[in-house]
Amino acid sequence: QVQLVESGGGLVQPGGSLRLSCTASTMPFSIYTMGWYRQAPGKQRELVASITSGGTTNYAEFVKGRFTISRDNAKNTAYLQMNSLKPEDTAVYYCKLSSSILRYWGQGTQVTVSS
Repeated sequence: QVQLVESGGGLVQPGGSLRLSCTASTMPFSIYTMGWYRQAPGKQRELVASITSGGTTNYAEFVKGRFTISRDNAKNTAYLQMNSLKPEDTAVYYCKLSSSILRYWGQGTQVTVSS
């Protein structure tokens, strides 16, 4: 069973920054695609960003230029650096570890952008 532990969420003012972390219990971590998703109240879960085992990144249009996804395979950890946060970024953020045959989700971390 793979466990994903997220951290780094919290309350931040508009224009501020947060860095989310997602640490996986599985080895080898490096072969999996890591993704960050978010779900706001009353809305469907949506992709924010993903990074493949080879380091190829993909971003939703609404975060391009503001968020950066990265990974440290030596630490089994994926990151989401979020800058220039907006109130509409408020949501529960989830990380996902996946391959062609499996997927695991973290428990989610709340991000609230408010003055």
